[in-house]
Amino acid sequence: MRINQLLLLCLTLVAFSCQQSSSPVETESSKGLKDYYQDFFPMGVAVYPRAMQGEQAELIKAHFESMTPENVMKMGPIHPKEDTYRWGPADTIVEFARANDLKLRGHALCWHNQAPEWIFVDENGEDVSKEVLLFRLEAHITEVVSRYKDDIYAWDVVNEAISDSKEEIYRNSKWYQICGEEFIARAFEYARAADPDVALFYNDYEVINPVKREKIYQMVKGLKEAGVPIDGVGIQGHWSIYEPDEATLRATIERFTDLGLKVQVTELDVSVYPKEHSRREKRETDVDEFTAEQKQKQIEQYEMIFRVFREYKDDINAVTFWNISDRYSWLDNFPVRDRKDYPLLFDENHQPKEAYYKVIDF
Repeated sequence: MRINQLLLLCLTLVAFSCQQSSSPVETESSKGLKDYYQDFFPMGVAVYPRAMQGEQAELIKAHFESMTPENVMKMGPIHPKEDTYRWGPADTIVEFARANDLKLRGHALCWHNQAPEWIFVDENGEDVSKEVLLFRLEAHITEVVSRYKDDIYAWDVVNEAISDSKEEIYRNSKWYQICGEEFIARAFEYARAADPDVALFYNDYEVINPVKREKIYQMVKGLKEAGVPIDGVGIQGHWSIYEPDEATLRATIERFTDLGLKVQVTELDVSVYPKEHSRREKRETDVDEFTAEQKQKQIEQYEMIFRVFREYKDDINAVTFWNISDRYSWLDNFPVRDRKDYPLLFDENHQPKEAYYKVIDF
């Protein structure tokens, strides 16, 4: 009997000890990405309406404090015809943000992609004049920004207006063909008139490229010197396990800090494949798997990226991941059709990857 009692006492003490030691772990596990970075910058994520329910909604609430609509606020989806606005999908995201006290970034008011054809042509299918196009742009921006004036704290006003080509500065889009570079300044002015308090950003990709970075810098500098109401630069973080290196990342951030503008990393993901920017078909040589080597490189790349971000916390005032988890990413079919990518911190089952733990380990 005494042996049984002694054994019971030992088991009780062990159980009590385990409960006591597990408390801090449980407390730590209740923290989300946003909690680890609360003293650095807000953590955001790009979303779509279906993510406002179920597992994805819970993941958003646990780890992020800001959302960016991935597509539904772009001009084509929200304004498909001159007299038609489709507010429903965007409103779904706005309502979720209100209900859960999440900040919202707007994306994007003026872009060469996903722009409806009607905005550029007249009733005969001919290009409209600069005056007509700017009038339509003003009407669109005024309507959209005014509707979400109390919900959105920052807008990507102009998206990707700088050319990738070394031979030209501005992208040869329909906006540029009809209006020249003037459409950029006008877009910012229309947005400011619609909402005097919202932060206004120019947003672009491949900013880590020194040639393109300098073109963006000179354009933004010129806008600011001309009195255009621009508040910040969005550095799209569509990177990979092979780029950028640390020196390039630092140079990219530092180039814009002396302009007195806010810097945000607006579209962060780290592809496990070499970076490409043009869509192509899948080749026989394309590997479609998440190898141990890719996994390790991604862990190291994310660790470096966030270590640098933390050092520049006074210059970076938000970081937004472009999609929630590896279950769905826009990179799954871009640039290679039918190829799966694994670019985020949460896996296909919405569980934290090893890269996640490296990002919060500081």
